[in-house]
Amino acid sequence: MNKKIKIGVAEAFGTFLLVLGGCGSAVLAGDKIGFLGVAIAFGLSLLVMAYTIGPISGCHINPAVSIGLVVAKLIDAVLLPYYIGGQILGGILGGLVFYLIASGKPGFDAAASGFASNGFGEHSPTGYGLLAAALTEIVLTAFLLFTIMGTTDPHYPVGLGGIPIGLVLVLIHLVGIPVTNTSVNPARSIGVAIFQGTWAIQQLWAFIIVPIIGGIIGVFAYNLIRNTMEEV
Repeated sequence: MNKKIKIGVAEAFGTFLLVLGGCGSAVLAGDKIGFLGVAIAFGLSLLVMAYTIGPISGCHINPAVSIGLVVAKLIDAVLLPYYIGGQILGGILGGLVFYLIASGKPGFDAAASGFASNGFGEHSPTGYGLLAAALTEIVLTAFLLFTIMGTTDPHYPVGLGGIPIGLVLVLIHLVGIPVTNTSVNPARSIGVAIFQGTWAIQQLWAFIIVPIIGGIIGVFAYNLIRNTMEEV
């Protein structure tokens, strides 16, 4: 198996677990574990995958991360289709598996439940509008990329990066769940929206475009601060 295929397979597996672990916990157990439990589930999913598939693909499991790292010139742009293709496929497969599990309960309706989809306006968990939702997703995705850039810097202790990255995803979800249900990841959003099937599809554009913008901002912010510190 060549490097490109290995990357795509690893990213598919990682995104599958992220969607199954994070979104699955929200749909199947959200009423019992609350926002904190769901946030921890997302963070743990990323942390576990960072050490499982990190040596193969770097464990992006997020198109906004992959695009940001291309902008940062840390990965070759020719690999981007394999990263993003694997991530979207894994997200959809993760959504499918927990859709089949959730459908085993009589009366379950993915459209009515929201199916852990991201939304704004009347589909925000607590009623936040598009502007607030977009700003939240931009800032939180920038924060995620800023952390990734810092913890994968050559000066950062080798082997420890997965811990702060997993923890920052917990923090991001604690802030973002009440506003948008927290995307910061287009593959996560796609993976559940297609099973929700109604308003989530209509609003999906925002959770594809906005996290990518935020990720690029995070890369530039980190590079600006790093370059400034090197000049001091």
